[in-house]
Amino acid sequence: MTDLDLKLHLIMPEISFLILLVFIGAYLIGSLSSAVMLCRLTGLPDPRTQGSGNPGATNVLRMGSKKAGCGCLANRYTEGRDSGLNCPLAGTGYVLCQLNGVGGFSGALISGFFQFRGGKGVATALGAFLALSPWLALAAVATWLAVFMLSRISSLSAISAAMMTPIYSLWLIADPASRGIILLMALLLLVRHHGNIRRLLHGEEKKSG
Repeated sequence: MTDLDLKLHLIMPEISFLILLVFIGAYLIGSLSSAVMLCRLTGLPDPRTQGSGNPGATNVLRMGSKKAGCGCLANRYTEGRDSGLNCPLAGTGYVLCQLNGVGGFSGALISGFFQFRGGKGVATALGAFLALSPWLALAAVATWLAVFMLSRISSLSAISAAMMTPIYSLWLIADPASRGIILLMALLLLVRHHGNIRRLLHGEEKKSG
């Protein structure tokens, strides 16, 4: 065993612990459902008991509070962006940056503080995509807007953007690991929209506006 191999063997437990700590920390931050908390602060009903039952910005908007809905959207987007950006600032490296983004996104989908009921993760994913590539985030937003202008269906717009983002990453991101992270997040987004996909196939999904 070379000196380098010995050093790597000695620091591997510390690296593994750091990776686990970063992921858990990001997950717990992502688990703080801004939709539920903002509704409580503004005296609105729990979004999990209203409308679609989804604790997300779109459902809060449908409940009649633009301020709370926009606040939820901004908060989730910022969480996703910061979870992907703060690791390089702390000097922990690109791999931990990616894991941090996935941890925050996972918390947004499956909240550890609210009976594991999270939102659809669209805004959080967009923030994480921005951290990986501004051009990727711009392409995702452009896809969402284009589909929404044609269909006026928010869920269809999100599903279309989720399906196209891994394809965009093939041209916009060189790192294979980052493309894998994007593919994983896109698949999770599609899984979280399974109810919307079923309603779309049956022509039952409601239009917005």
